[in-house]
Amino acid sequence: MDTKLVKTSKPMIVALTGGVASGKTAVSDRFADLGVPVVDTDLLAREAVAPGSPGLAEVAAAFGPEMIGPGGDLERAALRRRIFDDPAARDRLEDILHPRIADTARRQLAALDVPYAILVVPLLVESGLFEDADRVLVVDVPEEVQIERLMKRDGSTREQAEAMLAAQASRERRLAQADDVIENTGTLESLYSAIRALDEKYRELATG
Repeated sequence: MDTKLVKTSKPMIVALTGGVASGKTAVSDRFADLGVPVVDTDLLAREAVAPGSPGLAEVAAAFGPEMIGPGGDLERAALRRRIFDDPAARDRLEDILHPRIADTARRQLAALDVPYAILVVPLLVESGLFEDADRVLVVDVPEEVQIERLMKRDGSTREQAEAMLAAQASRERRLAQADDVIENTGTLESLYSAIRALDEKYRELATG
């Protein structure tokens, strides 16, 4: 199924991505504070497997009824175990989820009448989704900072944090895809200043 964006005259689409614990949410929230619409594919992925949804039914059909818990919710831990180190299972899950995520994102973006919008795609590089976005904005931090944040945020061991990083695209690979980069290692004020500058830039590009 085609997962490309349906392009219209508006809005310009800025795909926001970054590694785990890089601060993508802080960045997207700040754009939202500036009045920029934000479509988050992580949220759309959860909606795609909401209780009673066709997506959840298809996941259960593909991976077994034990993927649905007693309350009708997706058993996420069981699904993670099922696809761990199994590329075929992971591909099957992506075949179920990605078209649904892309379709919902397309519809939400097409309904907007604004100069530009932020499309949050944490696994932009890994998934190949939305490669036709107008610009790619990468939130970047050194890997050591990611590890420290994961250990503090999730109580992860260093080994667990390093494994999470290893499962994603490398920092170098993400940066190679970037049109714009936000370095998120300073103060909140420096981060917000960088976002305000990008907001002005994107509005000029979108209306120019």
